[in-house]
Amino acid sequence: MAANGEKGLIVSFGEMLIDFVPTVSGVSLAEAPGFLKAPGGAPANVAIAVARLGGKAAFVGKLGDDEFGHMLAGILKENGVVADGVNFDKGARTALAFVTLRADGEREFMFYRNPSADMLLTPDELNLELIRSVQILRI
Repeated sequence: MAANGEKGLIVSFGEMLIDFVPTVSGVSLAEAPGFLKAPGGAPANVAIAVARLGGKAAFVGKLGDDEFGHMLAGILKENGVVADGVNFDKGARTALAFVTLRADGEREFMFYRNPSADMLLTPDELNLELIRSVQILRI
């Protein structure tokens, strides 16, 4: 799907990662007995939400050239998000985050980025044609 020239295209730019959420709610990360993986990252979530609501959305970012990265790129495509702006890094992993909602209502995050692929996107890797066709850019 070519994004160039599409009217009303919303491009979301930034991170997409794997969230690991506890199998039990209301506990700290240390108390969690186990975790389930889920796609995450606010910019990617925005793109998917726009597409699910019938809008035209694209995502620009970088993922690790690993199983998680390819899984996340597939999730974008499965949800109708233009993934022409996704790059893969052979030397860095896809970002991971452990996240929980504690019993006191506070969220707790622990990120694994050393650095992760999303932190290594360079200007020469940007799909400028896609970015120039944007109606709204969410960073």
